[in-house]
Amino acid sequence: MAQTPQRSVFLRASWKHLLMANFEVPAEVVAPYVPKFCEVDFFEGKTYISLVGFMFLNTRVLGIGFPWHRDFEEVNLRLYVRRQGSDGEWRRGVVFVKEIVPKWAIAKIANWWYRENYVSLPMDHLLTADKSSLQVGYIWQNKAEGYGMYAQAVNTAHPLVGGSVEEFITEHYWGYARYDAATTVEYQVEHPRWETYPVQSYQLKGDWAAMYGDAFGAYLQGTPSSVLLAEGSEILVRKPLIIK
Repeated sequence: MAQTPQRSVFLRASWKHLLMANFEVPAEVVAPYVPKFCEVDFFEGKTYISLVGFMFLNTRVLGIGFPWHRDFEEVNLRLYVRRQGSDGEWRRGVVFVKEIVPKWAIAKIANWWYRENYVSLPMDHLLTADKSSLQVGYIWQNKAEGYGMYAQAVNTAHPLVGGSVEEFITEHYWGYARYDAATTVEYQVEHPRWETYPVQSYQLKGDWAAMYGDAFGAYLQGTPSSVLLAEGSEILVRKPLIIK
C-alpha cells in the first residue's frame, strides 16, 4: 500500500522536563472528546488521561523565532486515541482537552492552524537541580484560583522500559482535533525516544473541576496511577491535514 506523503514542518522547538501525572478513567469519560475516524487507545484494557507540564524552548514557527515567544511554559490535559492510516498502520495519537500557555499569540496561532483548545493564562515554572536531585514545577493562575504541579526526582535519567505504561504515555506521535462533527485535523509530531527520571515525590494543587469540568475534575482530584518526568528533546510538528 502506498505511503502517505510527509507534510512540511510547521514548528520546531525543544520540549524539556515533561512532568506527566497519569490517571486511569472509564472509557466513557473520554469518548465524547474522540474525533471522527479515531478511537480510544487502551493500555492493557485501561484508559488514561494525563496532566502534562513542560517547557517550550527555542520555538520557531515556519523557521522564524519570534521575539518574546521562543521560551515559555505549557500545561495540557490530554487523552489517548488511535487511527488507522491509509498505509494500514495504526497511528497512536493524543487529543487535547485544554492547553495552557502564557502567550496569547501562541494560543491564537495553534487554535487557528490546528483547531486546538489553547487558552492564555499567567504562568511560571520552577527548576532546580544538583548532582542527585531534580525539582520541577509548573504554576498557573485562572482568575482567583492558583494551580500547580510539582515533582522531585532522582537526577539520573533511564531509558523507557518496553511494554511499560510509561512507554505508552510518551510514545504517541500524532495529534488529533475535531474540526467539526464530520471532519478531523491530523498532524504528526516527531522526536526521539525519551528517557525518564525516577520520581520520588509529587504534588498537584488546584480546583480541577473548575479548570477542566466535573467529568475530569473528579479523577484529577484523586491519586494518579503514575507520575513520570521525561527529559525531553528537540521536536518538530508537521503541518496539519484535514481528514474527511
